[in-house]
Amino acid sequence: MKTHKINFEPLGLSGRCRTNESLLACAHRFGVGIISLCGGKGNCHSCQVQVLTGTVSEPTPHELEVFSSQQLKEGWRLACQTYPASDCTLSLPPNSLTTLQRVQVEGQEVAVSPEPTVTAYQVKLSTPSLADPQADADRLLESLNRQHRLRCNHIDFSALRKLPPQLRSWNWQCRASVRADEVITLGPWPSRQLGLAIDLGTSKISGYLIDLGSGQTLAAKGITNPQASYGADIISRISYAMKSPGKGARLQKVVVEALNQLAIDLCAEASAEVEEIVDTVAVGNTAMHHLLAGLPVGQLALAPFVPAVSRALNIKAGNLGLHIAPGAYLHLLPNIAGFVGADHTAVLLATADTESKGMMIAIDIGTNTEVSLIDSGKIVTTSCASGPAFEGWHIKDGMPAASGAIERLRIVNDNIQYQTIDGKPAIGICGSGILDAMAQLYLAGVLDKGGRMARNHPRVRSENKHLEFVLVSEEERDGRRAIVITQQDVRELQLAKAAIRTGIQVLLETQGHREEKIQKVIIAGAFGTYIDVANAIAIGMLPSLPLDRFQQVGNAAGTGARLALISLSKRGEAQKIVSGVRYIELASVPSFNKTFIQASYLGRYRLRQGKREEID
Repeated sequence: MKTHKINFEPLGLSGRCRTNESLLACAHRFGVGIISLCGGKGNCHSCQVQVLTGTVSEPTPHELEVFSSQQLKEGWRLACQTYPASDCTLSLPPNSLTTLQRVQVEGQEVAVSPEPTVTAYQVKLSTPSLADPQADADRLLESLNRQHRLRCNHIDFSALRKLPPQLRSWNWQCRASVRADEVITLGPWPSRQLGLAIDLGTSKISGYLIDLGSGQTLAAKGITNPQASYGADIISRISYAMKSPGKGARLQKVVVEALNQLAIDLCAEASAEVEEIVDTVAVGNTAMHHLLAGLPVGQLALAPFVPAVSRALNIKAGNLGLHIAPGAYLHLLPNIAGFVGADHTAVLLATADTESKGMMIAIDIGTNTEVSLIDSGKIVTTSCASGPAFEGWHIKDGMPAASGAIERLRIVNDNIQYQTIDGKPAIGICGSGILDAMAQLYLAGVLDKGGRMARNHPRVRSENKHLEFVLVSEEERDGRRAIVITQQDVRELQLAKAAIRTGIQVLLETQGHREEKIQKVIIAGAFGTYIDVANAIAIGMLPSLPLDRFQQVGNAAGTGARLALISLSKRGEAQKIVSGVRYIELASVPSFNKTFIQASYLGRYRLRQGKREEID
């Protein structure tokens, strides 16, 4: 049978597809994780792709229901309904991809010309002799300055301690890594210089190993933040650190140990050595920033929630216990406020178009959610304690986004359709699935606008006098405990989603704007990457705007950290952004409580000065 070559972008994968095989079936055969809740029947609309080049079958009735004529002209199709008639190139939007595939999409390169803070210079030294017994360090600095017209006047002490044996083993030729007027480390010539970008999240840590010469990402990996063992959220960790100096030191130690192992793992993947890492940039919320740097955090928990420092910091990595190149620095981007940290600075660096004439909202969703409104070059920012519910914490069957977690879900005629990460048997439900479940329960009439669960649904039952909705029954799990959403879970989710919507609304009202004026909503963060935006609108977590105004950008904090690592100019740009941001403390806004109460309701609505106007 005739086959055609199908390219799956931006994953860089390809395979041969038979003419009687749908694009979805072909994708799954080659390990491309396109979501399909309905099993390829065309009625869940989750497998949307865009045909960039090539010829395919005519649109089916299912596709005519989903896409406008303009979208069809642009090549948008349902993968399960579409068959190739020639070689094709497909664009796979993040919304259509499973978690692991979306991580690959998020790992795309950042567009910036390399302008690293550390420069590599080849240095050739004369061999010392009885007639020329000049000290090794003086010989190096003199040769470096003469050959490259520099004014370096000192060598990092930890690098100095290794200098004599290194120069002799390299036959008096080396790579000197220079930062400002300091030689921070040496290496053989030729050798590469690597950088490490870190997004230090409350729940997760993301690391990126970068070639500083090309700006290319060589490896990326995410791990759990081990500080979670001492508290799931920021406040609990601050409370732990305040108990004694030793407690704060413990929180710093466990995260530094995790970063050292992360660096080892990334270097192993790229066939590199950790000593090749000559520069590091880290971002995180203000509490994570302070705990890493060993700064006091007690003042962050008390009004007026003042950080110890806002401006950017440059710290010798070795002083914090990071085992990379001798003399390498850790650069921490500037914080904005007590609960808006360097991670949101990085998000703004990566996404904010301050020159745009249209109004934009940037949301970095996490345990602590930061929201910024950008309008005509002005930025106002706030922070809302959305809590860990959307990351699976405090949810009865909640779990991280790991193999077997329900990540997509919908209800059709009282039947549950769901998809798990890796296609494994369901063992729990992660953030994106939790949001889907809440929205689908509301749309199916199981939850009312106030979040109260109905008793008359066949999947609703009372367990220990508490109502719960059965997503996957004991029978479906071969006798193991059912996976459920409880009434208490719904209350936790309402608080989380109300905090986010309130933050958006407060910024709009303080600037005298209505949500209809928003031209673009940037959604960042690990959880924000995977949510179904339509479901988020259905429960009132996000404003009711056309879907094409929303853009999910993945780990924008990690992208901003990479930009700052690769480019010295971007570090200056980050400082400029922070200096122009106006921070608003939600608790100080008179309408906060009324708005929060109204934002806890489910459904599509507008908010006006603490009042809710429902949208049909």
